Amino acid sequence: MANSGLQLLGFVLALLGWVALIAATILPQWRMSSYAGDSIITAVAVYQGLWMSCAWQSTGQIQCKAYDSILNLSSALQATRALMVVSIVMGIIGIGVASMGMKCTRCGGDNKVQKARIAMTGGLIFVVGAQA
Repeated sequence: MANSGLQLLGFVLALLGWVALIAATILPQWRMSSYAGDSIITAVAVYQGLWMSCAWQSTGQIQCKAYDSILNLSSALQATRALMVVSIVMGIIGIGVASMGMKCTRCGGDNKVQKARIAMTGGLIFVVGAQA
């Protein structure tokens, strides 16, 4: 059985990974391309994300546009969006289950074996959410 410090460390690392997952889902830098043309003054960088497309010009302007329709997106992008949302939801469930099973909480009763099984289930939910 792990002590409370290791459980807390694992929970904090899983929570940080979940926050990073949300950040990666939101940010538009999934696919990047650029065009400099004849002059660096007219350089344009195009960022395409899961939810929007952004154009950054060398003058410092950034213009973002959300995708109009899900039907116009490629099937790979639609599947990626769905899997990222499923991973975020699984992370929320994993946070709830793992926090109930930790030794430092009073949820789930006083039975140590039962709390260990609940904590292990929460960890497995985190792993399944990471694989989605």
